[in-house]
Amino acid sequence: MSRIFIHGIGAVSPAGWGVAALSDAVQKNIPLPVTELARPGWSRPLIVRNVPAPAIRPPFLAHPRLRRCSSITQNAVGAACEALGADLPLAQAGQLRIALVLCAMSGCVTYSRRFYEEVLNDPSLASPLLFPETVFNAPGSHLAAFLNSRAPSSTLVGDETTFLQGLALAAQWLDQGDADGCLVLGIEEADWLSADALRHFSRSAIHASGAGTIYLRAVPTSANAVELDAITDVETFPSKSQRGAAMARISDQLAVLPCVPPAEPTFQDGTAGGTHGSTREISSWQVPDLKRVLGEAFTASAAWQCVAACDALARGAASEANISVLGTNQTAAGARFIRRAR
Repeated sequence: MSRIFIHGIGAVSPAGWGVAALSDAVQKNIPLPVTELARPGWSRPLIVRNVPAPAIRPPFLAHPRLRRCSSITQNAVGAACEALGADLPLAQAGQLRIALVLCAMSGCVTYSRRFYEEVLNDPSLASPLLFPETVFNAPGSHLAAFLNSRAPSSTLVGDETTFLQGLALAAQWLDQGDADGCLVLGIEEADWLSADALRHFSRSAIHASGAGTIYLRAVPTSANAVELDAITDVETFPSKSQRGAAMARISDQLAVLPCVPPAEPTFQDGTAGGTHGSTREISSWQVPDLKRVLGEAFTASAAWQCVAACDALARGAASEANISVLGTNQTAAGARFIRRAR
C-alpha cells in the first residue's frame, strides 16, 4: 500500500453533530442519555441512543435529492461534509474526483420496516416513494448525487469489520489513480427492529445511530500528517470461545507490520483486547470504550473508533493508533494510523 493520508474526519453520533462533540463525549467517558423507542406489541419500550437534532437545519437538506431522504442518509451527508471541509465545493464543482465507500450492517432499516408495514396493512396503499429508500445503496446514491461525483462508488454490507475493509478498498482505488480522494463511511440508523434484534445477542447493549467518515488522499496534508499505515488481514473464528484468539492474531499482525519510522507511544481503542504478542511499548493513555459511551451502532461504531483515533493523533495525544475491531459475523480485523512528521 502506498502512503495514504487522512485529509479530514467527520462524525454524527448520539453525542451530537461533529467530531468535536464526539471527542468531548469520549474524553468525559460518561455514558450518554438514552431515549425510549416504542416496540409494537410491547407495553415496555426499547432503549436506544439517537442522534440529536442539529442546532440549525443543515444547508445540504435543501438539495433536491435530500429533501425526503431518511435519517441514515442525512447523517452520512453531514459526516461527509465535515470530513471534506474546504474540499466540498471543489468536489461539487468537479475539480476533485471523490470516490465513496459506504459500509453498513443494518442499513436503511427504518424505511424498509415502514414499507413492509404498509404492504402488510394494505398492499394497495403501500407507497412506492418509500421503496427506493429501502435499498442498501440509497445513501451512497444520494451522497454521490450531492457531491456530483464521477468517481467509483460502492456500498459494502457486512459486520463491524467492514469499515476497515472499506479503508483498504479506498487505499486500493487511490493507489490505482481511480480518484483524487475517497470518503469511507460507516453508517447506521436506530429502529425498533434492529434494537430488538440486538437484545437477543446482548441485553446490556444499547442500540445507537449515526455515521463516521474518514477522508483519504494520496498526498500529505501538513507538517504533522496523520496517515493510514496498515490494515491487517481479516481473521475469522468459528465460535465465541475463539474470539480472544482471533483478537490476539490481530494484535500480533499489528505488532509485526512494518512501520517506518517506529512510532511511540501507542494509542489503542478500548476494545482492542490488549496487545498479546506485541513488543511495542504501550502508552498508559487509552480511549474509553466508545460503545459504552455512545452505544452499539455496528459499522458506525467502528468508524467512530477510527475517527476518535485520528482526532487524537491530530491533536498530538499520541503518535500511533492501533484499532482492533471484533465483528458480529465472526470476523476480526485491525488497522494502524500514525502521526508522521515530514
